[in-house]
Amino acid sequence: MTAVLLPTDELTDELATYRAGRRAALVQALLAVLPAHALLWRDEQTRPYECDGLTAYRERPLAVALPETEEQVAAALRACHALGVPVVARGAGTGLSGGAMPHAEGLTLALAKFNRIVSIDPLARTARVQCGVRNLAISEAAAAHGLYYAPDPSSQIACTIGGNVAENSGGVHCLKYGLTLHNVLKVRGFTVEGEPVEFGSEALDVAGLDLLSVIVGSEGMLAVITEVVVKLTPKPQLARCIMASFDDLRRAGDAVAAIIAAGIIPAGLEMMDKPMTAAVEDFVQAGYDLDAEAILLCESDGTPEEVEEEIGRMSAVLRASGATRLEVSENEAQRLRFWSGRKNAFPASGRISPDYMCMDSTIPRKRLADILLAIQQMERKYGLRCANVFHAGDGNLHPLILYDANDADQLHRCELFGADILETSVAMGGTVTGEHGVGVEKLNSMCVQFSPEEREQMLALKRAFDPQGLLNPGKVIPTLQRCAEYGRMHVKRGALAFPDLERF
Repeated sequence: MTAVLLPTDELTDELATYRAGRRAALVQALLAVLPAHALLWRDEQTRPYECDGLTAYRERPLAVALPETEEQVAAALRACHALGVPVVARGAGTGLSGGAMPHAEGLTLALAKFNRIVSIDPLARTARVQCGVRNLAISEAAAAHGLYYAPDPSSQIACTIGGNVAENSGGVHCLKYGLTLHNVLKVRGFTVEGEPVEFGSEALDVAGLDLLSVIVGSEGMLAVITEVVVKLTPKPQLARCIMASFDDLRRAGDAVAAIIAAGIIPAGLEMMDKPMTAAVEDFVQAGYDLDAEAILLCESDGTPEEVEEEIGRMSAVLRASGATRLEVSENEAQRLRFWSGRKNAFPASGRISPDYMCMDSTIPRKRLADILLAIQQMERKYGLRCANVFHAGDGNLHPLILYDANDADQLHRCELFGADILETSVAMGGTVTGEHGVGVEKLNSMCVQFSPEEREQMLALKRAFDPQGLLNPGKVIPTLQRCAEYGRMHVKRGALAFPDLERF
């Protein structure tokens, strides 16, 4: 049969008619299982959901559901499965990789109303919370028992625990206390067919395969999470923070490796370069050294005796590594002020640029200086500024590329800049993500890190949970065709850093 090519305006009309029909069928099915106020489908209603924290890419869904009970979640999933409609779960929308960007032919399942702390067990040091509970709210509720939830992303005032589980989020204290994976005991939710499912156990271990480790970090591709049991940690008696200044990036990077090599695991070990310290100091007046090429924030917590001993050891290592200035917090207010700059790095960057794209990759600690110097060269190559903040202790980078989204050429250069950072990280022995996930942002870079055989294993796992590929489709795992196109683009640009791409 010969294909009939429609004129552009007729094709647009055909697509609009098709989309309207799909929306009508979906809305009709959902109104049978959801209250009317829990369903949005008009353009002005769905527009606020068109992106997450990665604002460079946007799409509007057919509809947005805001269920209030687990029964409604299950019913919505069953309705979508029967119609073959994709489903994208969404928490607070603070993600930075486009993981919650809607599907144009799908439903956005917004779970913000699942915001109840079900129970806190101070003896077992656990909390059972719904997926829409804010990260910081868990610590606020546990404070009366002398406990807190350790993973602390910079967005903790807004991000939800369900989103943290989906992305395996970290934070400034993850070096000592671990990522989300290390602080979650059990997850409850629903499969794409609307069947209830649980992963993990409130006990120390559970029989069978460790599927909890599969779900944490799965970016909404395997199940929809509705409830989480997290570990709580006793609040330390004391915490103090060192602010160390360096006049050379390499000395600062080497100091991070030296601290870990000395057998010290700080509660937090963060690094900021000069452009970033200037941005945050102007924003929050944290007391940063504006003459330094880089500063390190090194925190110790525990008993007063432990803290005094560890602060002394870290100070000695920092001086031996070439620190030009050391300042140790004398009280809790000063410690919080030191951290306020790091916690406000993203909003501070928003004050000095119309837009920014926050990258996320991980490298070996010993290569911190190398990647910073490489990024400086990339700034000149792409004609864009970049401010850097790092979870230095575990080598997790967060370069913020500054650009203007109203300029299409700047956005294009920003995308190339970001891909260059990710692929340089892989070349240095690292990985394309540390805690933000892959989403849509890093799809191409997944072609660089993983072979076709490895990606096929990922897809096989996805099919085991979701045979029709309806949960958050088109993200995280790139297709063979996409990787082939990306490989050809590298060759055309003469910028092929990874020859293996040629075989895609």
